[in-house]
Amino acid sequence: MTPRAADRARYDRATAHLDAPVAIVDLQAFDDNAADLVRRAGGKPIRVASKSVRCRALLERVLAREGFAGIMSFTLDESLWLARAGFEDVLLAYPSADRSGFAELARDPKLAAAVTVMVDDVAQLDLIDAARAGGAEEVRVCLELDTSLQLLGGRIRVGARRSPLREPAQLAELARSVARRPGFRLVGIMAYEGHVAGVGDAVAGRPLRSRAIRLMQAAARRELAERRAAVVRAVRAVAPDLEFVNGGGTGSVQHTAAEASVTEIAAGSGLFVPRLFDNYTSFTGRPAALFAQPVVRRPGVGVVTVLGGGYPASGAAGVDRLPVPYLPEGLRYDPQEGPGEVQTPLLGSPADDLRIGDKVWFRHAKAGELCERFENLHLVEGDRVTATVPTYRGEGRTFL
Repeated sequence: MTPRAADRARYDRATAHLDAPVAIVDLQAFDDNAADLVRRAGGKPIRVASKSVRCRALLERVLAREGFAGIMSFTLDESLWLARAGFEDVLLAYPSADRSGFAELARDPKLAAAVTVMVDDVAQLDLIDAARAGGAEEVRVCLELDTSLQLLGGRIRVGARRSPLREPAQLAELARSVARRPGFRLVGIMAYEGHVAGVGDAVAGRPLRSRAIRLMQAAARRELAERRAAVVRAVRAVAPDLEFVNGGGTGSVQHTAAEASVTEIAAGSGLFVPRLFDNYTSFTGRPAALFAQPVVRRPGVGVVTVLGGGYPASGAAGVDRLPVPYLPEGLRYDPQEGPGEVQTPLLGSPADDLRIGDKVWFRHAKAGELCERFENLHLVEGDRVTATVPTYRGEGRTFL
């Protein structure tokens, strides 16, 4: 029996009492992945990206481990909810226009002490001030640095279009604006190098493309390390009590941790290890989060149909954004249909061994987005479900 076949047998036994669709997290794989992230971080704390987990129980589990500290959230509403639930260090990774949220933040000492908001423009400070509604609490602020690699005078850009702040002087100027402005305190800098941390460098069957990605990422790491250090020096000249400099991501943990200017690493997808994180030379994780759909039809030889399963991930549309049939091994989509909203035909010889009601296990393309489809995650240890915990959706929270 192959390791994957053994996993399938375990998951089927663990969930025999549950009807599919069902989502699970293999806790041993989750914990092993957490330990690997800590090892790669080399002693620097890891801030957990909540968008890649979207389950409070699992956020609590990983933050209880040595080597993890704090949450990186994705909306202000989520940040306030987490802070009200007792999480004491929440960094909002994206600017917000949530006026009611800023009003609540500015009038509640507990929330104001726990939540740090992201800015990259004076206009965002203006919006926060206008939204205070009399709240006088000091708002903690983090500046975001654009990490993209720009070549040929900017005519070629590699990396996400995030912050407009790129050069040390630009961040220092915004730091001075924050320092001059009553009601704000600059506490951090964030720089997420998604083109390094979130792009696999070992694309199956594409050796030339893989080599090109590795060359690009090596150049990007060198350029960013130098520029990030200069930015930190410039901002610390304005705000010497800066609390943290955040960088990285699952795919670049060890590289970013090696930079002296970085004080903490962000990571989250590496806990679940979705399919987009299979193609890396820098680490190998264990798939920890899976979902199962039930077989409901057998249209013919070498074909079964499962219920639903069309759960595409965000990003530029493409085959790599689709879930993949994972267990039993050897199933594939019908290219004329793909994964569907209400049914998904699957082709391959393993189909002939599947019966109506059997489970087919899938892996999602991205990490936390799976939780937007399920109200609960069943936590598997060995061949038993030892707990069932709500996702954000299961707690009635859909932040985006």
